[in-house]
Amino acid sequence: MRAIVLLAISAALLAVTLASPARADDDAVWAALKSGGHFALIRHALAPGFGDPENFSLDDPKTQRNLSAEGRAQAKRIGAAFTKHTILKAQVYSSEWRRCMDTADLLDLGPVTPETILNSFFQNRGDGDGQTAALRTWIQSANLRRPMVLVTHQVNITAFAGVYPASGEMIVMRRGDDGEFTVAGRILFK
Repeated sequence: MRAIVLLAISAALLAVTLASPARADDDAVWAALKSGGHFALIRHALAPGFGDPENFSLDDPKTQRNLSAEGRAQAKRIGAAFTKHTILKAQVYSSEWRRCMDTADLLDLGPVTPETILNSFFQNRGDGDGQTAALRTWIQSANLRRPMVLVTHQVNITAFAGVYPASGEMIVMRRGDDGEFTVAGRILFK
């Protein structure tokens, strides 16, 4: 019986690995982001909990899941990685949720613009298709000649890119001439 359980776990892990896009070399991912025609989706840094509390209010950060001390340090490390790879400024857009805004601010890449189409639809899954379509349309016309960073939530990234990101993970996407989006690579910041 134990062997069957181990075999099932191994098969599940293999399936997840095969279903995930290959992780490109980190330097190639950074080069792609700097080359134009690419943008970064970043899942907010570590914020303990799951979903949003019942009393959630956008106007009151105390009612939201917020970054932990570890999450704040993680966001600063992400920003330091941008600096290390000579990206000192970027167009930065964020979900209005406090954990995303704080992550975006701590990147220290320039002013952060709140963007409602990056807001979580975790509690309202029915909004996901329309919101993802609006995001695709918005990015189709975005100026990608300089780096663009979008700080958002797992559900948004999964719906858009087809990957399940960890907290603080960056997915660099390529906007193709054909209007399609593809994953250029992923970098996890621990």
